[in-house]
Amino acid sequence: MNALLDPREMAEADARAIEGGIAGLTLMERAGTAVADAAARRPYPTRIAILCGPGNNGGDGLVAARILAQRGFRVRVALLGARDALIGDAAAAARRWTGPVESAETLTYETVDLIVDALFGAGLARDLEGVPRAVVERMAASGRPIIAVDLPSGLDGATGKVRGAAAQAVETVTFFRRKPGHLLLPGRALCGRVRVADIGIPASVLDAIAPTCAVNDPGAWGSAFVLPAAAGHKYSRGHALVASGGAWTAGAARLAARGALRAGAGLVTIACPPDALAVHAASYAALMARPVGDAAELGRLLEDPRFTAALVGPGLGAGPQAQAMLAACAGPERSVVADADALTSFAGDAAALAAVLSRARGAVVTPHEGEFARLFAGDDSVLGAPSKLARARAAAARLGAVVVLKGADTVVAEPGGHATIAENAPAFLATAGAGDVLAGFVCGLLAQAMPPFAAASAAVWLHGEAAREAGPGLIADDLPEALRPVYARLFPSLGWTGA
Repeated sequence: MNALLDPREMAEADARAIEGGIAGLTLMERAGTAVADAAARRPYPTRIAILCGPGNNGGDGLVAARILAQRGFRVRVALLGARDALIGDAAAAARRWTGPVESAETLTYETVDLIVDALFGAGLARDLEGVPRAVVERMAASGRPIIAVDLPSGLDGATGKVRGAAAQAVETVTFFRRKPGHLLLPGRALCGRVRVADIGIPASVLDAIAPTCAVNDPGAWGSAFVLPAAAGHKYSRGHALVASGGAWTAGAARLAARGALRAGAGLVTIACPPDALAVHAASYAALMARPVGDAAELGRLLEDPRFTAALVGPGLGAGPQAQAMLAACAGPERSVVADADALTSFAGDAAALAAVLSRARGAVVTPHEGEFARLFAGDDSVLGAPSKLARARAAAARLGAVVVLKGADTVVAEPGGHATIAENAPAFLATAGAGDVLAGFVCGLLAQAMPPFAAASAAVWLHGEAAREAGPGLIADDLPEALRPVYARLFPSLGWTGA
């Protein structure tokens, strides 16, 4: 159920279901029934206005109108365009509606308790203009609760962007699977609660469609998660290294190192300038600290083959030294995470970063939007991609590495195009140092030989769950500790028995 289908893929799912013997009108009847059920669940919505568009989304609305009227609700149907212009299944649904049809352009809302927005669905191909835009804007300004059919009209199902105008929904009823636009901002905020209705499309159609985007949850990466083994020991759990800057910026590296340790790495060493050694050594007993003056010394430390993953960037300081330290970490025997200053050090030169990362066993980069923009400055093929999902995919292909494009709707993408979109990050996760902990989670999972795409996706989900566990008022220091109860729930769900 965690697959996300873009509008083209959803159209293919519909078509394959119809080819398999399910009539299109049957799918529409089931969709309209699901919408009617959602409207009927609202508290006291006796007077319902259903705005119908000229396509199949409008057909779903017409079905919902007929069913709600049969159940005793007072229903008004308003159509955008002419009734005799409807075609196919939508026209058939209109013939089954025996009540009056008003014009969506002139509909008033003073006597309406609830609006069903069935104007345009996920297949909207252009910005709303003229009359359609005016209708959506008037609906948005009505102050009435809105249930959206498939997506709020004007919202792009592939990108989550508003195409001209869109109204805030309290609930959205979609069909078969969600779309990226349900998770990507601002779409997620406009959808309200999203319900996925089963309208009879068989899950087997996904085998032919082969979707490459999924909701970021354990269903997307659980099979690759490395669970503790009874015969395991600290080195079998991997040894992670975190490169630190000087004493004044050492906090970021400590947060990352604690994150790596809590994520499950068997050992974590902080490599730091001599002036920061005492700070790190006194901070957290389970962490080791080694004095490293420059990239050459770091390279010598990493000659120990038991180091399985390295993180470079948090609090390190940007510049040639950071570039050299990342290069020292990148080798065929370990995976690397490039974050923060390590990314800023390659601003405008993504090709140079890609060359360094190509030497690693696996590579993950974890930029926020500002770091992403600096790294790919002048590269319109990446920065000009039509959505956050598309930008992350383009960046992963350019770097040959897994990209974690952070935010409330964090996208993880790998060079082949597979991607996950997060939906579990609470608003209070936006706090100083939270990104350092996330990078540490990634590094800790990589140290255990978890594949980079799975490790990055899992780390993002764990980060969100830890924030939920810590609750409002959290600071970054709380996140590694909050991972313990998250793991206590996760491990048994993945089949771990404690043995």
